[in-house]
Amino acid sequence: MRKYFGTDGIRRIANTELSPELVYKVAKAGAYVLSKHTDHTPTILIGRDTRISGTLIESAMVAGFLSYGANVKLLGVIPTPAVAYLTRKLNADASVVISASHNTYEFNGIKYFSNKGMKIPDSLEEEIEEVMESGKLEELTAVNDKIGVSEYALELMDEYVYFFRKHFDDVIDQNMKKDFIVGLDTANGATSVVAEKVFKVLGIPYKIINNHPDGININDNCGSTHLDGLKKFVVDNKLSLGIAYDGDGDRCLAVDENGNEIDGDKLLAIISNSLRKKGKLNKDTIVATVMSNLGLNKYARDNGLELLQTKVGDRYVLEEMLKNGFNLGGEQSGHVILLDYNPTGDGILTSLMLIQAILEEDKKASELGNMVKLYPQVLINAKVNADKKYDYEKDATIKEAIEKLEKEFAGNGRVLIRPSGTEPLVRVMIEGEDQEYITKKAREIADLIEEKLK
Repeated sequence: MRKYFGTDGIRRIANTELSPELVYKVAKAGAYVLSKHTDHTPTILIGRDTRISGTLIESAMVAGFLSYGANVKLLGVIPTPAVAYLTRKLNADASVVISASHNTYEFNGIKYFSNKGMKIPDSLEEEIEEVMESGKLEELTAVNDKIGVSEYALELMDEYVYFFRKHFDDVIDQNMKKDFIVGLDTANGATSVVAEKVFKVLGIPYKIINNHPDGININDNCGSTHLDGLKKFVVDNKLSLGIAYDGDGDRCLAVDENGNEIDGDKLLAIISNSLRKKGKLNKDTIVATVMSNLGLNKYARDNGLELLQTKVGDRYVLEEMLKNGFNLGGEQSGHVILLDYNPTGDGILTSLMLIQAILEEDKKASELGNMVKLYPQVLINAKVNADKKYDYEKDATIKEAIEKLEKEFAGNGRVLIRPSGTEPLVRVMIEGEDQEYITKKAREIADLIEEKLK
């Protein structure tokens, strides 16, 4: 059982739970684990989002890296996917993003990336923890001329902007339509500056909101987790499309011209359709998680595509993509991975793929969004004995109730039972055509699970 790292790095309340002392240890141990097989002085990149605690955590990380003897390039406020991209481009030994993604400002976090620009696997996180707890940190102290040095490299953001210009400049220019205007919501986060730079250089007309970070307004009733403001902004200004990023810029959700949400499942469908028409969708396959809507399953089936579903978490989507040579995957949350471009979710990249599809198809955003009919979903948590939360599969009565409902749905509904990884809960998710009916059935199954596993 890991003590510090969770499903997406370390994420805690800054300066108390995520103290500078803890960050220093994580940095020193991480520098050792991620560069112990190199025969040169390691170079590590650090990027962060706009949280008030960002520079505090950054200072502690720099101290840990330099104390080990690693050199550091400080990228400043920059999206997570930009750090991943620059790690590969610069042949850095590792990188770190200081961010708590879509969480509120008082949280902060640490995400390590390998020299391949990918989030490090569980095994390396476990190794970092082992080093932290082993008492070996003092042995990893550089002395004299072996102490590392840091430098600001804020100009490297331009490399990330050029990455988009290189891939999208011609196609956007050739297909741009009169009166096409995009609304951007940067969540007062890591995309607040770079998104504008990208849209300007590509010549995409835009209007922008929530791009004035003050350290505490990141994700505050804005961005991809709070779409109501963007929906109103798009409708009130008669815009063609709305784009919302999350705090660290690795997710994107969209809003059509009528103010209706285009979620991650719809984005996967739209992008897969665009790629396949160009012969660029590897093995005609989309990789998603078990939480993806039944509507995406039906879209894939009706269009001759394969949909593979993994455990919840973008790292599991990426693992499946890498293992079998797929190039498109993602989650409902808007975390879309386009492996031909970047080995992590990239909100700006996802939004440009969507814009490209809209312009090339010469259709409205709502028309493309309607490619997928989303089924109503209900999620109810059943409170159970922590020691029994994995026993639902062994109980005959629970199994019978689930099988009966699935038979009744006959392919037009779905039951997904998933124990919580951190709490004494079993999550009951049901999809179907009738919201009232599936809510009733989800409650019944949740009550049954609570009764049997209490």
